[in-house]
Amino acid sequence: MKRKALIIGGGIAGPVAAMALQRAGIEATVYEAYPQRTADVGSYLTVATNGLDALCALDAHKTVLAAGFPTRHIVLLNGAGKRLGRVPIGGTLPDGSGSITIKRAHLHRALYEQATSRGVRFEFGKRLVDVEAPPQGSVIACFEDGTQAGGALLIGCDGVHSVTRRLIDPAAPAGRYVGLTNFGGYTRGLSTPAEPGVWHMIFGRRAFFGHVVDSSGGLVWFANVPRGEISKSERQATTSQQWKEHLIDLFTDDRSPAAEIIAAGELELAADNTYDLPSVPTWHKGAMVIIGDAAHAPSPTSGQGASLAMEDAVILAQCLRDCSSIAEAFAVYERLRRRRVERIVAEGARQSNNKIPGFVRDLVMPLIFKFFVTQKALSWVHDHHIDWNACLASDTSRTAGVRLEVA
Repeated sequence: MKRKALIIGGGIAGPVAAMALQRAGIEATVYEAYPQRTADVGSYLTVATNGLDALCALDAHKTVLAAGFPTRHIVLLNGAGKRLGRVPIGGTLPDGSGSITIKRAHLHRALYEQATSRGVRFEFGKRLVDVEAPPQGSVIACFEDGTQAGGALLIGCDGVHSVTRRLIDPAAPAGRYVGLTNFGGYTRGLSTPAEPGVWHMIFGRRAFFGHVVDSSGGLVWFANVPRGEISKSERQATTSQQWKEHLIDLFTDDRSPAAEIIAAGELELAADNTYDLPSVPTWHKGAMVIIGDAAHAPSPTSGQGASLAMEDAVILAQCLRDCSSIAEAFAVYERLRRRRVERIVAEGARQSNNKIPGFVRDLVMPLIFKFFVTQKALSWVHDHHIDWNACLASDTSRTAGVRLEVA
């Protein structure tokens, strides 16, 4: 009988995991807490070359590439308009493609449509609240609406505020606020000297601002504001116009186009507290495992959240394909992934700290970008390659006929 995996979370890691498991011969159903969303709103993110490489292993990269636009470099400036450096966002894949910027909603849609076209089933409005572990093995997911689903294993792809993580380990750490609140928007019809397809990121006197000209000539932008966490009540009491006015005020004294871009644009994401997840001691227990932001959420500053989730999903599927038990597959997956992802999370935390204004920051930044933030220095992040045909089982578990059983 074909084994079944329960995937909790239908964002980025979930659909990729389902497609990877399918390729590995394991049936998967994705359970998403929220109703199916069709609104074209929200922030933009980067899918770097290492994330695209993971999708290439599943022949799932082309629709994602088509939904985004190329962004291969970042130009960094300070609030006085001085150029600090130019940083690559990955190299080039064999087909010539490179890192892209894509709206989160468009990435979700591309992955969802691709997964469903391959026969993956999604169920929406399924918020996980508990799990049961029958004596004979496997796992039963219990949802808020009173329904249940059973499978051989459960994969938590439910983000930085993961329920699965807490069910695996009630003492697991929560997401850590990184001291920055995120805003994002889009501006049409405004001409700037910015080079198309190159992110221009500005270390302003009071906040951090980034903008890029997309393939249609519009401006995608975001602002990171250093401050305490924004409460639910403050968010509800503040209008979009008030947030815009606040942002304009923050950048008025800078010698940059930030204030003008914000004033002419539409605010699409407001007051989004930014979290990371430095180290989670326990990634798996019994038939349950966490991947992506549920296990290791980097700060958005790293530009690696989506790409690491894609890597996780593919590598976990390979481990489940190649290992003789679920327990061993989870152990091999963790051994292959933990050091890399936690190093990237740590780098992202340092980058977030660099966004906080200060004299020392402006003094040392040019040296950092000249000597330490280079394509060669970042190659360990962006040049990561997944060979789908490689066997990931430990030497003691390689067998002619690999089976998938609960230990």
